[in-house]
Amino acid sequence: MNRAIFLDRDGTLNVDKNYLSNPAELIIIPGTSAALLRLMQAGYRLFIVTNQSGIGRGYYTLADMHAVNEKLCAELAREGIRFEKIYYAPEAPEEPSRGRKPSPQFLFDARDEFGIDLSHSYMVGDKIIDLECGWNAGVKKSILVRTGYGREVEKRGISGPQPALVVDDLSAGAEWILSQKT
Repeated sequence: MNRAIFLDRDGTLNVDKNYLSNPAELIIIPGTSAALLRLMQAGYRLFIVTNQSGIGRGYYTLADMHAVNEKLCAELAREGIRFEKIYYAPEAPEEPSRGRKPSPQFLFDARDEFGIDLSHSYMVGDKIIDLECGWNAGVKKSILVRTGYGREVEKRGISGPQPALVVDDLSAGAEWILSQKT
């Protein structure tokens, strides 16, 4: 069984810098690398699923986004972490998009390309669209982290087809995932 953890980028893995486009400004949230390593060691495959509307809005370029992603991956690779793939939606919210969250399309793509069993996988993010993406794809659980926008989302309330798990950060989310019976 191929299980996966689908992760939002900004606000979940790294500090949200409001349209992060400069790799020099990348700050990985403390505890992220240890949490990801534990998930990998438990047999989960890691994917990033990110909306990058700053590209569609003209705030930064596709090359800028790739530079930030490369730095993120390089820093985490030093700790032994490997992402299978980064799925990104560069469109602005009002533009048509194949995979922009809350669309589950990128999770379906990972299912088809990597043989991922979505019913044994998790979506982790800091916005309601991240939770909806997971629910729409049929993951085992959508998890909201209180980093990034997560605290604000939690205060407004969360409703969906199943309860979301709310945790302080990715470390707490990983701890919860690893405590579940497979």
